[in-house]
Amino acid sequence: MMGTTLPTPLYELYRRQIGFSELIVTVVFAVYAVGVITALLVAGDFSDVLGRRPMLFCALGLSALSAVCFLCEGGLPLLFAGRVLSGFSAGLFSGAGTAAVLELAPEARRARAAFAATAANMGGLGLGPLVSGLLAEYAPWPLKLPFLLHLVLLASAAAATCLLPETVRRTVPRPPLRPQGMTVPPEVRGVFTPSALAAFAGFSLLGLFTAVAPDFLARTLGEHNLAVVGAVVFSVFCASTGGQLLMGRVGLRRALPLGCLVLVAGLLLVGASLLLASLPVLLVGALTGGVGQGLAFRAGLTEVGSAAPDARRGATISAFFVVAYVGISVPVVGVGALAVALGVRGAGLVFTGCAVLGVCGVCAGLWRRFTAAA
Repeated sequence: MMGTTLPTPLYELYRRQIGFSELIVTVVFAVYAVGVITALLVAGDFSDVLGRRPMLFCALGLSALSAVCFLCEGGLPLLFAGRVLSGFSAGLFSGAGTAAVLELAPEARRARAAFAATAANMGGLGLGPLVSGLLAEYAPWPLKLPFLLHLVLLASAAAATCLLPETVRRTVPRPPLRPQGMTVPPEVRGVFTPSALAAFAGFSLLGLFTAVAPDFLARTLGEHNLAVVGAVVFSVFCASTGGQLLMGRVGLRRALPLGCLVLVAGLLLVGASLLLASLPVLLVGALTGGVGQGLAFRAGLTEVGSAAPDARRGATISAFFVVAYVGISVPVVGVGALAVALGVRGAGLVFTGCAVLGVCGVCAGLWRRFTAAA
């Protein structure tokens, strides 16, 4: 997952080398999300049929091809190709990898296994900008070295995957492989809708930081140190992992609504940082919003993964991630389009206001559900 966010601090370097606008930055980012969603919709249940390990190996191969595209990059075509392949890889990992971790854990440790899966997901996404920012700022070959390191890590991941036991029993004859689309088993729908809406809201904040925050730091705050840019983006993902860790203390039923409330507070702080042009306030907003996102995300994934039947777990988790990645892509493209007319700060303020209203609506529905259950 780390490879999918390696380019985040590097977009300013690509902008100087190739020459493109802020809108193109968000489109390049959204292309990755389109790749994720396509992989989830087309192959989200393939691991339920073929097994977890074959799909993990396929994802590793696509991730390696993505790194090669960035290493050979000479313009926008390979940049887009690298992002699409990275999205395909992340889409396969999200469903198959999470399902494998849940199934390899004993029943009594399913909740801890869900935390391990989501922490690896968010931790990897956060480490990408941090590592590439540090390498780009303080090491040679800023547009090459991060992806060479990525290939080395992928080789290690492939070796580890070879040691994993397979958790899926293959049937004979094998069922045909067909694009699944968005399928959610009837017994899961009651928990799926609120969980997926909370994930949508949280991932929209992550999308804002990964696609727009670097440009805001450079143009509005005058911060051009790529290591600092990477660290700011890392902070929101690191806080997300911390928020996931809190779920055990908060409790599964309270985590979703409480996570949304904390997310609203984080969004308000991000909006304040845009108004004040303040890096410290932006960092506090990133940390607060990240905690809320992580709390809601882990609770939602745990509920959905636990409620899904064994034969449909991969497909159900993939559907959950589809909604999340729509949240990470569509709003970000809107911000990029608005930035052309309003500037990065104005577009960020519009996004923040819309996001606060949306999350408040989700939060109200979750509180009604919580109080009714109580």
